[in-house]
Amino acid sequence: VQLVESGGGLVQPGGSLRLSCAASGFTFSNYYMSWVRQAPGKGLEWVSEINNGGDDSYYSDSVKGRFTISSDNDKNTVYLQMNSLKPEDTAVYYCAASTYSGAYQMRNAEAYDYWGRGTQVTVSS
Repeated sequence: VQLVESGGGLVQPGGSLRLSCAASGFTFSNYYMSWVRQAPGKGLEWVSEINNGGDDSYYSDSVKGRFTISSDNDKNTVYLQMNSLKPEDTAVYYCAASTYSGAYQMRNAEAYDYWGRGTQVTVSS
């Protein structure tokens, strides 16, 4: 089983990045996929989730209107389009997979079956 994030990097405030998370080793279409971030010295923050059908999604208030989550079941990949980036978006971004529909609302790492290793996003001028 693998979740491999990519697409992070250094971007100026107001810029955009698109993160990808490629899944393998499990039936991607059965899982709810979340993006979770951790800023330096802080705890985990649940950013967004997309359901297993790819037709429903949730966002934290801090990213609503700026970030968009999507998934491609043919490619076993979930994406996070991040626009209007702010310095406070600087964090390591992880993708995580769960068969439990309430995992995102629980905001509990133990509710997830699989985690990626993360990709660094730095927003700075």
